[in-house]
Amino acid sequence: MATFINLLQILIFLVTAINASDDDVTWAKRVVTKNEVITTLQFYFHDKLSGQNPTAIRIAQSSQTNNNSSTLFGMLMMIDDPLTVGPDPASKIVGRARGMYGSAGQTDFGLIMVLSYGFLDGIYDGSSFSMLSINPVMQPVREMAIVGGTGLFRLARGYAIAHTYMADPATGDAVVGYNVTIATYV
Repeated sequence: MATFINLLQILIFLVTAINASDDDVTWAKRVVTKNEVITTLQFYFHDKLSGQNPTAIRIAQSSQTNNNSSTLFGMLMMIDDPLTVGPDPASKIVGRARGMYGSAGQTDFGLIMVLSYGFLDGIYDGSSFSMLSINPVMQPVREMAIVGGTGLFRLARGYAIAHTYMADPATGDAVVGYNVTIATYV
């Protein structure tokens, strides 16, 4: 009898995972358990500082900062960056990252990220998560904290792993890949 109950529990878990298909959303997976929902997201963040239509603009710079500072300490940017399923800017847009980041390191290039990642695709349309964390940009892979959210991500906690896909030092433009794990309550 105990084996039958264990088998039944596994079957229910698998059916729940299969039914959480996210109605054709390919960049996100959602697994519902008894007490929580674990969502994994994969998308690309396009930060464009150059050209006629930048998605990130400098809004402040400390008068105390030496303009030749290698870390740009004291610089603050406001962003409205597209989030896409692939690294190509023409790939499907699934959301936008909006908020601010600023250079918070005097000796190393670390950005304080204060952003809301809002989504437009499938069951995630209208949901967002919030990030508040240091992004040590020069590291090839970095981990940042997720501290809350709205909609399907209400009371979110989790982390984002970011890796730079492309960065142009001449323009400041960058494409960053994100792998995100979010836990919420059922």
